[in-house]
Amino acid sequence: MVWLKRLLIAISLGLVSVAGWLWLTMLSPWFYDRPAELPAIEQRTHHVFVYGTLRYAPIRLVVMGSFGAPEQAVLEGYRRNGLDLTQQPDSQVEGLRLRVDATELARLDRYERLGIRYERVKKTLSDGSSAWVYLRLPQAQHAFSPPVGSSLALAPPSLW
Repeated sequence: MVWLKRLLIAISLGLVSVAGWLWLTMLSPWFYDRPAELPAIEQRTHHVFVYGTLRYAPIRLVVMGSFGAPEQAVLEGYRRNGLDLTQQPDSQVEGLRLRVDATELARLDRYERLGIRYERVKKTLSDGSSAWVYLRLPQAQHAFSPPVGSSLALAPPSLW
């Protein structure tokens, strides 16, 4: 019976750790300050194209506080490179188009580290609708590069 108590304690500690990490990275007032030069978010409905982790409903619920009424969508002229997009003619990226309000967009901006890691750019999707797309800032592409000669430097960037 002792092993069962230890297992329950370990599971409880794991859940508390995950919840704490999620709060710190997505909701806490620390670790991200929206750059002052970014324009204010308009108080209206916005559409956002997502192609990575935000395709998964549980992650959207934690990050945005809602599911965002997802619809299948395609962004043409880009290819996916890990969690980034690279312009490439005759390519396309499949994802979801989400409908979000200003508060949810602000939470997405925080998750994507708008102005630090990504920029938010308006793009036209293959069906003719428009949506915000998060594109990696050029200076952020090398900010987390491992040192030359390290074992990570030999791995593809998507694994860093």
